[in-house]
Amino acid sequence: MLIDFNNLNINQLSFETEFEKKIKEFLEEWFSDSDTVKVQTSGSTGVPKIFDIEKKKMINSAKMTCDYLGLKEGHTALICLPVDYISGKMMVVRAVTRKLKLIIVDPSTKPVDALNDEIDFCAMTPLQVENSLDKLYLIKNLIIGGAAVSENLKAKLNNLKHTIQNSARIFETYGMSETLSHIGLKQILPETEVYFTVFENVSISKDERGCLKIFAPNLNSEILQTNDLVEIKNENQFSFLGRIDNVINSGGAKIFPEQLEALVKKEMPNEIVFLGVENESLGQKLILIIEGERSENLINKISEIPFQKSFHKPKEIIFIDKIPRTPNGKINRIELNKIVIENKQH
Repeated sequence: MLIDFNNLNINQLSFETEFEKKIKEFLEEWFSDSDTVKVQTSGSTGVPKIFDIEKKKMINSAKMTCDYLGLKEGHTALICLPVDYISGKMMVVRAVTRKLKLIIVDPSTKPVDALNDEIDFCAMTPLQVENSLDKLYLIKNLIIGGAAVSENLKAKLNNLKHTIQNSARIFETYGMSETLSHIGLKQILPETEVYFTVFENVSISKDERGCLKIFAPNLNSEILQTNDLVEIKNENQFSFLGRIDNVINSGGAKIFPEQLEALVKKEMPNEIVFLGVENESLGQKLILIIEGERSENLINKISEIPFQKSFHKPKEIIFIDKIPRTPNGKINRIELNKIVIENKQH
């Protein structure tokens, strides 16, 4: 299904699938007299919350992204993310605000399988990108969000350089529901950047813990305090180190699981997660969860990885059929921790 927001008449459109009907419901909410719409958080770092967002601030966010990427009236965009969350809602708002042509594809792990024509813009999760490598040459501007882009996926994207046109760009995003999708982008292709660059009118700083503070008055009137540990390069750029609530304290040493995951994912294709489980002598014991069947080959690979510190090496490796995720694709560490604890009790 395609909606041309330069020539929109909702009543003349036929919304058939459940996803298309959800988009229709959101459009009706968007064009209603209310100044706000309801948005749900993903629940990846706690209990999901529903809160009201001002439409004018969502429009501000949409303009920031469209201006940064150079999206113009009549350009084509493809939505393949659930509209229950801010990521999908903002794809619709960008199309409305910039009068784009919006192609609607039901969210799945292979969203662009049927795509045969070039499009100007798309947003996907890392898992969707992983399953769409053979079609990425058709997308001029791709943003990847919902979860960190693994080193393994970055390597696969870099291998596509010769098949993707020079004009095509792929970015990793940084943001959250409270910032109305992303407030900064980091380019993966054609050049690989180390730091996220924030949009205009976004100020960044750190608190005493080293966690990122964001002031984006066009998006949120409050200063947003995150639990994301960062390195700030300058007033516009920062790199993400890990979430402070994911930090593992093992024998007095602080371990950032996201950094270890990035290192290990360079060496293996499986989804992996480092967790700290309670331990009498260490406080927390570092364990590695690998998605898939038990493999001695993978265990040997882990033992050969040049970890920076000896305590970065996992004390235990656990294989699991499926690592739990939130509905929008993020790894659910809270749920995973529960599964590990339950398995140890049996």
